[in-house]
Amino acid sequence: MALGVVMVDIEGTSLNDEDKQLLSHPQVGGLILFTRNFESLAQLQQLVFAIRECRPNVVIAVDHEGGRVQRFREGFSRIPAMQSFLDDFRLDAEASLEQVRQIGWLMASELLACDIDISFAPVLDVDDNHCKVIANRSFSPRPQEVVTLAGAFIRGMHEAGMAVTGKHYPGHGSVTGDSHLVQPVDPRSLTQIQHHDLIPFTQLIDQLDALMPAHIVFPDVDHLPVGFSKTWLQKKLRQELQFDGVIFSDDLSMAGAESAGDFTARADLALAAGCDMVLVCNDRAAALKVVEHLAAQAVAPSERISRMRMRKRVHWDDLRLDARWQQVVSLLPIEATV
Repeated sequence: MALGVVMVDIEGTSLNDEDKQLLSHPQVGGLILFTRNFESLAQLQQLVFAIRECRPNVVIAVDHEGGRVQRFREGFSRIPAMQSFLDDFRLDAEASLEQVRQIGWLMASELLACDIDISFAPVLDVDDNHCKVIANRSFSPRPQEVVTLAGAFIRGMHEAGMAVTGKHYPGHGSVTGDSHLVQPVDPRSLTQIQHHDLIPFTQLIDQLDALMPAHIVFPDVDHLPVGFSKTWLQKKLRQELQFDGVIFSDDLSMAGAESAGDFTARADLALAAGCDMVLVCNDRAAALKVVEHLAAQAVAPSERISRMRMRKRVHWDDLRLDARWQQVVSLLPIEATV
């Protein structure tokens, strides 16, 4: 069954009647969870169960990369920041890549055990120490190292049964502005971008199930932010790179999206540019407006979104008894809090 094209959020640690009504809307196909939705492992499991009772096939997502960006803590393994593997990788690539693969498997397995479909990971941005919002979320300041390390992480996620989402296409690591707060503009030429930031995306494209574009303007390519640009999404991504996976917009409530107009205009422009699903977070009024607007336009559901549902799942109690889980947790740089 095809899913609607909007991913929404909820405010609390349980569903209220308004949440249930919104989740039941045919234009809703995804739900993203945040730290505010988490109190404990048991509470999270109850919340996800209630979500599935309301909308069984909805794609449940979370940003759970590790380091600074890990929404669930107590009861979950502490996933290190991705750049923390870099020094070891440069000393012993083979051993480090095995560790990164296992960490990708661990992160994905624990979320899948809670019936959560995807973590929006990995970050494929090449960090050049320009962008504080990326920083050590990036695997490396060198494109080829990002390719190699992220490739190992992706293999681990896929082994667990989770679809992967590369972000933030075509690269957020070479600008100073945080697109949550401002509209970043990157004045570099397309050639410069292709020979640096785009390398992880182009070389890993066949391993990616989804991509999330950045709310950044690259004026040498288009005057629109990437997530609203047919040039970036249709010409370069779909046609030139032959990418047939899911394209998620970044959150339409971010400052980097404001240049596209109000929320309905942002949704229209993102979908017209080639996004399969738009995220409308942290603004319930805007989410309601967007889903009603798209319903009035009879926007067709996405045929791609269902690919992001989990491929396999082990229950949490069984996961803790799994020898692989026990081994990986025992080798974490920071002890798991389980």
